[in-house]
Amino acid sequence: MKLKHMKYLIILLTICVVFQQVYSGPRTKLGTMAAPELLIPLGSIGTALEGSNLASCTGVDAMYWNPAGVCEFSSKTSDAMFSHMNYFAGLKMEYLSGAVKLGGFGVIGASIRNLDFGDPIPITTENFPEGTGATFSPTYLIGNVTFSRAMTDKVHFGMNLKLITEKIADVSASDWALDFGLQYIAGATGLRFGVALKNLGPALTFDGPGLNQSFTQNGVVTYRRVTLQSFDLPTSLELGLSYGKTFGKNNTVNVSGTFMNNGFTSDEYRFGLEYNYNDLVFLRGAYTYYPDKTNQTTENLWGPAFGAGIKHQFGSLMLGFDYAYRIINEKNFDATNQFFTLHVGF
Repeated sequence: MKLKHMKYLIILLTICVVFQQVYSGPRTKLGTMAAPELLIPLGSIGTALEGSNLASCTGVDAMYWNPAGVCEFSSKTSDAMFSHMNYFAGLKMEYLSGAVKLGGFGVIGASIRNLDFGDPIPITTENFPEGTGATFSPTYLIGNVTFSRAMTDKVHFGMNLKLITEKIADVSASDWALDFGLQYIAGATGLRFGVALKNLGPALTFDGPGLNQSFTQNGVVTYRRVTLQSFDLPTSLELGLSYGKTFGKNNTVNVSGTFMNNGFTSDEYRFGLEYNYNDLVFLRGAYTYYPDKTNQTTENLWGPAFGAGIKHQFGSLMLGFDYAYRIINEKNFDATNQFFTLHVGF
């Protein structure tokens, strides 16, 4: 690894270590993090590989997993993706993203995701425990702007700026977060290295008129606003390695692994395998090991993931469709946890 390439890795690793110590803290925050929707995976490719492809993800698929890979996509000038996910407990996630090459400046991208809670929720009060007749629908939106650039032919850098909006009835919160990512391509050896620091930002606090309390004393009604506790975002540090090997002319196998550390739950060791036939047909599978959980099937919600995809060039237009399925260990939730993703490049 040349010295000019090595310096990028040293700089980002230093930043990651410093901020990880500052923001993650001890693992006593389990269940207390804000904006857990930031951890819901996006896109069928990364989901089928359970994020093990941190070092090898490219194009708009990399926007969630590692923004450094966004600058590397096969289409000429732009790449776009739409993803629909059937999550557990009736939740759904809609995701739209796109990226455009701007010559030597790099790649600019943007995305928006919406977490759908399904049917409206009835409003109940102390006086109307069976419901007032009114309903509300929670709103969880995340907008994202991405910058990614190939600093050299081997070093890719990227960052995300995310704007987070949450609204539940008359209470809402907004926040921002940053992601930083780096990928190193070790020439023609097939090895790639990746590092990402995600969800770095201030604590999030809910506020709004729904927190007002009224008091009547001597016929006078007064109001007081309840102050809620602030909670940290789920900041994480991830390190990844991948190796790809082509057999014959059309068969490529890529093995990948990623380690994730955060202050809110167990560390994660993610392992993935992808088979690629002539860059047209893809088969994927992955498994995540949680070292802090003694029973991998009862203490963890998620099991292995699987997926497949197809891609074909139609003149100047590239179309791709990918599917992913994650096994849910919790029997009380529906087994349906599917991801459908459409890619368009031109």
